[in-house]
Amino acid sequence: MSQDQLPEEFAPVNNIAIKAMLWLNGFAHVIIGLALAVSILMFTWLFFIDVKEAAYAHNLVHGFLHALGTLMLLWAVSALISAEIRYLRGHKLLVETFIEVVLVMFLRKLIVIPVQDASPTYQEIGIWLGGAFVIGLIYVLVRWADKQVSNQNE
Repeated sequence: MSQDQLPEEFAPVNNIAIKAMLWLNGFAHVIIGLALAVSILMFTWLFFIDVKEAAYAHNLVHGFLHALGTLMLLWAVSALISAEIRYLRGHKLLVETFIEVVLVMFLRKLIVIPVQDASPTYQEIGIWLGGAFVIGLIYVLVRWADKQVSNQNE
């Protein structure tokens, strides 16, 4: 339903509703930003705990892979924070940010598979490898399309 289809009497109520939704949306993004900032602190703390546990367990390879998985979570949250900052500055949310986060999560899973408690099946490894390949291909295609659009605009 477009603005023109609403009865004229609803215009003040409609304006109030729009202002309220804009205010609530802004408030929601402030909450999202604060939650992402807290998660950065938590993942950083978790990383140092992983490093300490790896040193005490005398199993540096296992601990290193586990800590690297935690760093990849930190990377994903950092990408989301960058997207949130761009959004709060009035820019559009970029789809490649979310594709990057998904790709990092796939890569993280592939890194921590060897240190899981249960041994993965070949099928599980294949699914994660295939998914990472497909997401990587999508990321490359989106970046290539963006370059094509920016070249046409110049």
